Amino acid sequence: MDKISSPAEFQAAIQSPRLTVAIFKADWCGDCKFINPFMPEVEQNYADKLTLVEVDVDAVGEVSQEQNILGIPSFVAYSEGRELVRFVNKLRKSRQEIEDFLNRAVEVHQSIHK
Repeated sequence: MDKISSPAEFQAAIQSPRLTVAIFKADWCGDCKFINPFMPEVEQNYADKLTLVEVDVDAVGEVSQEQNILGIPSFVAYSEGRELVRFVNKLRKSRQEIEDFLNRAVEVHQSIHK
């Protein structure tokens, strides 16, 4: 998973016509650490459908503010610079909830890019 470390990198990542899901995280976040063990497998399972990028909210805080990220970890799907759908709240996210969100993001993306 690519790590985004600047606003320019973030903008470049979300401009792709490919479905890109940004995961807003921080090293100090317990709920972010909770998802770390299973995210590589999730990323591998969805590799043919989307690109996952990790956004460190401490490194690029202005991006988090612009994107109205109120809790972490948060997931926001983009394509061609537009937000398609988001999974943002202050609750811990289970693998099933994350996969459900990714499936929804894929459906939305496919409905736009037929």
